[in-house]
Formats: sequence, C-alpha cells, structure tokens
Amino acid sequence: MYRLTVRDRVMIAHSFTGEIFGPAQGVHGATFVVEAEFRAASLDEYNLVVDIGLAHKALAAILATINYKQLDDLAIFSGENTTTEFLASWIWGQLATEIREGRMGPHALTELAVCLRESDVAWASYEAPLG
Repeated sequence: MYRLTVRDRVMIAHSFTGEIFGPAQGVHGATFVVEAEFRAASLDEYNLVVDIGLAHKALAAILATINYKQLDDLAIFSGENTTTEFLASWIWGQLATEIREGRMGPHALTELAVCLRESDVAWASYEAPLG
C-alpha cells in the first residue's frame, strides 16, 4: 500500500453537551494539526499516489470552513458534539467527496485516513475505504 500524507492546522472554538465532558462543556478553544493520508494499492502512470499540491489545496479549503470559527454557531454542526473524533470523520467526508468528484485528479485512491492531533499526547483519527 502506498501512502501520501499532507498536513495543515486549524484553530476552532466549541463547547460540548453532556456531563461526561466535565469542564469542556464550557466554550474552549483547540488548535489541531490535521493530517490527511491518501492510500493507493499502486502508483499511477506518473508514479504518484495523488498530486501533493491538489491534496494540500483540498485540505486547506476544507479547513477554511471551520478555521477561527465557533463551531457551535455553524449550521453544519447543529446539535453535534464536535469532538476530535467527530471532526476527523467530518473532514474525511469532505475529502472523500473531493476525491469522488474528481477534483483530486485521476488517481486510483483506495483508502483515506484523517488524523487530528490536539497535542503531542492526544489525537483521534478516522479512516475508511473509498470504494
């Protein structure tokens, strides 16, 4: 399996609903390092997994939707606890749409993984096949 990873950052504010979250029920901020890993069983005719420029551009555009935003105020997240795990899957879905609609080029990508790193000791990720 071949893999290509791009990385970016996003800063958000949000709160959580539910006693399980303790003090995080109040509004707080997070800065995530976001990694998107594109996977393919083989390289394309140019020996690429995916065009690294297109991968960076797609990730940056998706993160611009939430960067410096209070997620509780965004309609797309209405009623959701925007946990790190949830956000990883949301970003995955956005990137998967870009891939399926051909905006990432004609590459034969088979899987995608998204990891959000809250700190050097805590992170969450979501990965799934693209088929």
